[in-house]
Amino acid sequence: MSIHQLELTYIIKKIKELKAFIVGLQFPEGLKVHAIKVARQIELKTNATVIISADPCYGACDVADVDMRGLVDVIVHFGHRPLPIDYDVPVIFVDASSNIDVHGCIENAMNFLEEYNKIGLVTTTQHLHILDEVADLLEHNGKKILINKGIGTTRGQVLGCNFSAIKNMDADAFLYVGSGNFHALGIKLFTHKPVFVADPYLGEAREIDKFADRILRIRYARIAKAMEAERFGIIVSSKKGQSRLELAKNLKNMLNEEGKEGFILFLDDISPKLLLPFMDLDAFIMTACPRIAIDDSNIYKKPLLTPKELEILFKRRKWENYEIDEIKYTI
Repeated sequence: MSIHQLELTYIIKKIKELKAFIVGLQFPEGLKVHAIKVARQIELKTNATVIISADPCYGACDVADVDMRGLVDVIVHFGHRPLPIDYDVPVIFVDASSNIDVHGCIENAMNFLEEYNKIGLVTTTQHLHILDEVADLLEHNGKKILINKGIGTTRGQVLGCNFSAIKNMDADAFLYVGSGNFHALGIKLFTHKPVFVADPYLGEAREIDKFADRILRIRYARIAKAMEAERFGIIVSSKKGQSRLELAKNLKNMLNEEGKEGFILFLDDISPKLLLPFMDLDAFIMTACPRIAIDDSNIYKKPLLTPKELEILFKRRKWENYEIDEIKYTI
């Protein structure tokens, strides 16, 4: 079907065991192209009717359990592992593990890792199944590999909102196996250690320093632009795994202490269009998915800050202690 293992045999077996008559399917954007094929196979091989969630899906923090409550007997959620959240509907999580070969990018990464001994190794859900294989390759080249379990995450797993697997790790450098730069950026900002990306989709390895420097300059500019702001919108997500109302209340109190106004805005999907009615506000603070303020800042007309950036704005945190915002999960 694709480079991703969609585990149809396992899914169909679980649906039959649960005697589910209505099944919800939920995919992240990159896997939605397989939704119809998966739905067809489920309906052919079970007695179930399938309902496909066509809304955006950002992770296990965004399972459609609330939207599909009362509609489906079970949800099959692809591409993520469960978080310590009480879901309203039974959920079958499918890793959608990638079959893509990682040997080439790991070999390229060795050129960056030559001068380092202890390597912290992390990845995302799609590559967790080959993490030990990657560790063996690196150990064969004389490296000591460190892999930790995070709070609310699997051994060796990092999320865009959870970097607990790399904290307090005594590593000389870190290797992130996967695509994109955001996860590696988070590791860099939390550890201040050398961080490298082994990207199997591009077949390359790269360092993260230049990207991190560019992002930090952008974030500094956003904070500077918000210095004259008097009225702030504090964005709270209705998504169960992203909702941080208590944090929003604390931020509102902080704004009041600084002589500013803060107004809490409750949203499900977050976009510039939905904030247009609130353009009389001078800046916004994002308490939902931490990636939104970083990845999408250029499409918002007003400064969009993270909670930690608000602390920097009011000199309650030093710029040198800049970190990616995290959602704290408890287990």
